[in-house]
Amino acid sequence: MGPQRPYVARKQIMFRIFRLSFILLLFVAGVMASLASAEGPHITVLRVKGAINPVTASYIQRGIGSAEASGALAVIIQVDTPGGLDSAMRDIIQRFQASTVPVVVYVSPAGARAASAGTFITMAAHVAAMAPNTAIGAAHPVGGGGEEISGTMQEKVTNDAVAYIKGIANQRKRNADWAEKAVRESVSATEEEALKLGVIDLVAPDLPSLVASLDGRAVSLPAGSKTLSTTGAAIQSVGMNWMEDFLFAITDPNIAYILLSLALTGLFLELSNPGAILPGIVGGIALLLALFALGMLQANFAGVLLIFFAFILFLVELWVASHGMLTIGGIISLIVGSTILFSGVPGLELSFWVEASVVIAISSFFSFVVGAVVRAQRRRATTGREGLIGKTAVARSALEPEGMVFVEGERWEAIVDDGRVEPGEEVIVRSIDGLKLRVARLKS
Repeated sequence: MGPQRPYVARKQIMFRIFRLSFILLLFVAGVMASLASAEGPHITVLRVKGAINPVTASYIQRGIGSAEASGALAVIIQVDTPGGLDSAMRDIIQRFQASTVPVVVYVSPAGARAASAGTFITMAAHVAAMAPNTAIGAAHPVGGGGEEISGTMQEKVTNDAVAYIKGIANQRKRNADWAEKAVRESVSATEEEALKLGVIDLVAPDLPSLVASLDGRAVSLPAGSKTLSTTGAAIQSVGMNWMEDFLFAITDPNIAYILLSLALTGLFLELSNPGAILPGIVGGIALLLALFALGMLQANFAGVLLIFFAFILFLVELWVASHGMLTIGGIISLIVGSTILFSGVPGLELSFWVEASVVIAISSFFSFVVGAVVRAQRRRATTGREGLIGKTAVARSALEPEGMVFVEGERWEAIVDDGRVEPGEEVIVRSIDGLKLRVARLKS
């Protein structure tokens, strides 16, 4: 038992060191938490660049929640957007109205715009600001598939949008008449025009100037009026997390379209070559991501079906001898489906060059594949019994009209139709009748 005591002692010492380290770690974590909760006055800054979609709405909602939890003085959302989805826009505005911290929408940097859905979002903020050389407006609604709405439906949708933006403008004490024109007539305004018209509250050249301009400004929150005191406030940027970055990337119309094309191409290769595995795996993953993105973007359902139909035609062409007609139909279906997939939704348009590149690449690929299949179907067999047709044979015995011939290393029974053939004379195989060859004399 004696020799074991040093080992036991060392074990007890290691346990005490571990326990002390754990307690020290807890202490440091508590100090860091206390420092975090006692941090000085700060303003949370979010940045939105691109189309307004559900990922954008989720990011803004999370950012405002983070600002509320950390006791931020305000939330500044830097916006540069061509517009986006109505549903995502309304989710963002509802979060503005429920926020317990002031929300400032800042259209920046120079050259940025707050068009379409961005106009609603800017006017819904507690404080609306713009940088020099920026624009706001052009908020006329369009259909879910990007098409121009007509008839009674156009009147209903437009009136609904007008009522919504006028309610927002009146709540924030901004120019409701201009807001109505932005929806009905798609009017736009520069930052100076918007300031004179009462569409926004101030113009600031950069973020520090905006923070300074916010000092002493009173805003109305659900709990009552609040006066901002931003002097000396620190700026804390809250960016998208990795998941939001990924989802925002694939919900770009061009990326979603490429994913859909890649998915259907991979599945085509797997179905035409069962057991390849890799194309099927890649195609399946790409298809799931594409369907997620298309659902988030509210893509035109008819466009998606036309693209699927195009690939079905390409696949059927492999087994049906249509002399390329199915391929032509598939290319036409692909072009039409790609054109109407995202046609005109502000900020969600499909790039012409991306569409043209994908259509040309896929059409060329399937034209090559189908062409190879058609050529293989038309090519005369070179092996087996059918491969003997047209070959030259040598008579082993007299053919009068039946006898034996030697062709391609084998002896065959043969029948000649044009007279007697002497042994050693050459004949040509015309057809196969059961187990006999029908031959003709080889004329000089």
